[in-house]
Amino acid sequence: MKLAIVHDWLTNMGGAEQVVLNFKEIYKDAPIYTTFYNKENMDKKFETFDIKTSFLQKDKPVVDHKKYFPLMPFAFQKFNMKDYDLILSSSSSCAKGVKKRKDAIHICYCHTPMRYAYEFKHEYTKDMNIIKKALVEVLLFFMRIWDKNNSKHVDYFIANSTIVKERIKKHYGRDSEVINPPVRCDLFNISDVDGDYYLVMSRLVGYKRFDLAVQACSELNKKLVVIGDGPEKERLEKLSNTNVQFMGRLPDQDVKKYMAECKALLFPGLEDFGIVPVEAQSCGRPVICYGVGGVMDSVIDGETGIYFQEQTVESLKEAILKFETMTFDKEKIRKHALKFDEKEFQKNIKNFIDKVS
Repeated sequence: MKLAIVHDWLTNMGGAEQVVLNFKEIYKDAPIYTTFYNKENMDKKFETFDIKTSFLQKDKPVVDHKKYFPLMPFAFQKFNMKDYDLILSSSSSCAKGVKKRKDAIHICYCHTPMRYAYEFKHEYTKDMNIIKKALVEVLLFFMRIWDKNNSKHVDYFIANSTIVKERIKKHYGRDSEVINPPVRCDLFNISDVDGDYYLVMSRLVGYKRFDLAVQACSELNKKLVVIGDGPEKERLEKLSNTNVQFMGRLPDQDVKKYMAECKALLFPGLEDFGIVPVEAQSCGRPVICYGVGGVMDSVIDGETGIYFQEQTVESLKEAILKFETMTFDKEKIRKHALKFDEKEFQKNIKNFIDKVS
């Protein structure tokens, strides 16, 4: 069976790109088809892979892929996939739009239906002027039509979380199987050192809702360590008091140390899955999270963390105070996290493909 891997773009490392690396661990001979490949930003492993880029890349070594979004459907449909018996796409955008032979099988690992075209479209257009917003709304209208039509050509959907399974059913009218994404649990360890601080960690952007964590800890006079950088940093600093420490971007070893020694990870945003909460649990550390979205798959309320039910400062403050009356078992938390290890992911993906092919 000849297999090809298709991915939206390879411009920065993230959870979706870790999925592609794990696909390659299973199917070592499979080429990767993608719109853009920016070598400088990717894991060194990609340099050994057979990566076929679209006509949009041409000779450009580094590309802002977002500028080419309207042309991506054409880029994927231009790929010649007739030699492949099975296509395994990794998609939150247009990768599912590749054409296949009639007798071939297309399995789509869906990170979410297009965020900017469905549930989160207002988030992407809210700061645009009226003319640009109107043009983008028209583009997204036609993109939704294209996306829904192309979803019919996918033979099997795999959802990366339960909430994504629900979105696939809502927008595409299709059933899917949930296989949560892979986490490098072996990179993290339990520490005997118990710090006196809470932790948030990621790129500092609005939808992560780190403002809730900064305000809650400031009002409760709890220590908070913020790891990461981004456009929200200045605003977050203005919301904070002296108990909040902004560390910026740190080397991996420092990140692991902060994560392994924190009281708990605060995770106030809504994510399709969320790798960081599983990494924290791999350290045996509980997660205090907004109880909606991907964390419903990865955090067990009362056992490996606790949920807060409203995306407000007061709700998070109540959760922190409740957390401080509870005890958690580090070994039990880590054992739970290992269910999401990349070895489990590879086994589940291979079993699914063997079953349907």
